[in-house]
Amino acid sequence: MNYSQQRSCILNIVLSKPVHPTAEQVYNEARKKYPRISLGTVYRNLNQLSEIGALKKICSPYGSVRFDGRTDPHFHMECTVCREVFDVELPELAALEKRISDENNFTVTRCEIGLQGVCEKCRKNFSEGIDKPDGK
Repeated sequence: MNYSQQRSCILNIVLSKPVHPTAEQVYNEARKKYPRISLGTVYRNLNQLSEIGALKKICSPYGSVRFDGRTDPHFHMECTVCREVFDVELPELAALEKRISDENNFTVTRCEIGLQGVCEKCRKNFSEGIDKPDGK
């Protein structure tokens, strides 16, 4: 993949955002530096960066795709209200992957576990009567 300033900008946006941005969020941020950048360019670069392993692509059951700058083994939790995605460390699962690999002479190359629930901020909003549990 060839280096470009736009691709570098897109990668840096994702790396600087712990919230696992969507392509649209990356696009809105990239337009601040490159006003003429297209959404298609952002999508194409995000997909290329995830294909080469520079980013992780996270597919949500709600249809949105998010991008993660952390490429080390870890898992995700998604709030069913605000749709934010959070990192979660599950060392027990990493140990289980190793055990499966060792006992079955099998190399695990990918394991996707997605947890869903309500984040702390949304739970607090519910208790204060700001939002309803259905997110409306």
